[in-house]
Amino acid sequence: MSYDVAFRYGQALDPSALITIGTTLHAIQAAITDCRNAGIEVETDPAVILLVRHFSQVCADRPADAELRRDCMARIADLRNRPMLKTLALRGVAYDEPAKRLFHSEGRAAMRRLADALGLEEGSFDIRSNKAGPAVSGEITLHADMLWVQFSLGPFGPDREVCFRKVRNRQDHIGERNHWASVRELVEPDRFAARIRRDLNLAAATPAAPRLVA
Repeated sequence: MSYDVAFRYGQALDPSALITIGTTLHAIQAAITDCRNAGIEVETDPAVILLVRHFSQVCADRPADAELRRDCMARIADLRNRPMLKTLALRGVAYDEPAKRLFHSEGRAAMRRLADALGLEEGSFDIRSNKAGPAVSGEITLHADMLWVQFSLGPFGPDREVCFRKVRNRQDHIGERNHWASVRELVEPDRFAARIRRDLNLAAATPAAPRLVA
């Protein structure tokens, strides 16, 4: 019994209805699926080949390669100037393992920058990352001798992605009352550190001693 269908052959012979990138790609993907279901080699299927050739015609009136390459490079530069954590917090990372890995990598880096802005010395704090299950973001935690900061995309909604509170030491996981902040504050570590010190009534960071130059 054959599982092949005639539709893709007819569409390949008359692709006049396929005038956009989206519709043409959909037709190509559907044709490839039909081939696989029928056990037909995709690389030699005449309908798939004709549809792919038609796709090049659909793209023919688009800007030249040089212009498109410039646009790609400009968008890469623009994205590099945008904190990725804000984008990830907006779109969410649940059930998206690559996004979740990036969320935790960027989250740990953000906590490291916050520790530097707070003037925390090496050995006086821990940065922990718990990915938890696929349905949640997990959390990244900065736990110092006098404060606890945790970043997650939890059920508390926008502008409450960061929870911080004063603690007695690194064995204290309860601490005093919670304070809330947004991911937008987390990606501006100097301003956020100033707010944390103010809200938790912490002493200002001690400036590092200048290095002696011989």
